[in-house]
Amino acid sequence: MSDLSLAPDTAAALLRWYVDQGLDEAIGEEAIDRFALPPPAAAATASVTPMAAPAATAAAPTPIRPASPPPQRAPIPLESPQLVEDACEVARRATNVAELEAAVRAFEGCALKRTAKNTVFADGVVGAPVMIVGEAPGADEDRLGKPFVGVSGQLMDRMFDAIGMSRERDLYITNILFWRPPGNRTPTLAEQAICLAFTRRHIELAKPKLVVLAGGTAVKAVLDTTEGITRLRGKWATLRLDDGSEVPALPTFHPAYLLRTPASKRQSWWDLLSVDKKLKELGAK
Repeated sequence: MSDLSLAPDTAAALLRWYVDQGLDEAIGEEAIDRFALPPPAAAATASVTPMAAPAATAAAPTPIRPASPPPQRAPIPLESPQLVEDACEVARRATNVAELEAAVRAFEGCALKRTAKNTVFADGVVGAPVMIVGEAPGADEDRLGKPFVGVSGQLMDRMFDAIGMSRERDLYITNILFWRPPGNRTPTLAEQAICLAFTRRHIELAKPKLVVLAGGTAVKAVLDTTEGITRLRGKWATLRLDDGSEVPALPTFHPAYLLRTPASKRQSWWDLLSVDKKLKELGAK
């Protein structure tokens, strides 16, 4: 029998390829045929009508099983909790977006800052009705110091232009990370937790009417969930912030994913229509 095991480097490369293609959820190897007839033994058993048991020997009712708790995200690595607390404290002291940006640029608690060229804070209009939160800066964003300015950002601009919105007038754009991870790798949970303290405060201070979460990493971090983007995409959620405020949030595919998977653009168009409808319901358009 041939050895089908993969070397660690090969397996890691394969997993990275799966993530790049948007495959972030495991399913069974074979589909379940829910229309198939039951096995003969089961069918024969089901066809026999059982005799009624005496009342005195009636079986006790089956206790109701408690609901399974929701899946929990992995704990933050032990070396980072203090850095997360530091970031939370610095973010809390900011009273407006300008102060928060200055605090982020001065913060030295995230190691990604030492390998990035620029701090990528935000673009668009502060106070715009729609705030877009992506994952992390790419090479173009790192070079120019602005989020969503590469090819995927240009696609995003065209998408929102289709519903009459632009970053110069209606959009405020940021990422959960302010510094590019080396090689555009997926940010670690520790890196996400450190930067997320600033991102949540960023949303509080920007006060958008709604938030669009672009990509699986942003969705999982901001909504604190382990559900994949393919299950959450297009479903409105309520984002509860630390100051007690709440804002509608819509998970959607990242534009970079749409460039790799053009067939998914139809679903993203439905999401844009949902954003347009929600803004009209909120009286913001």
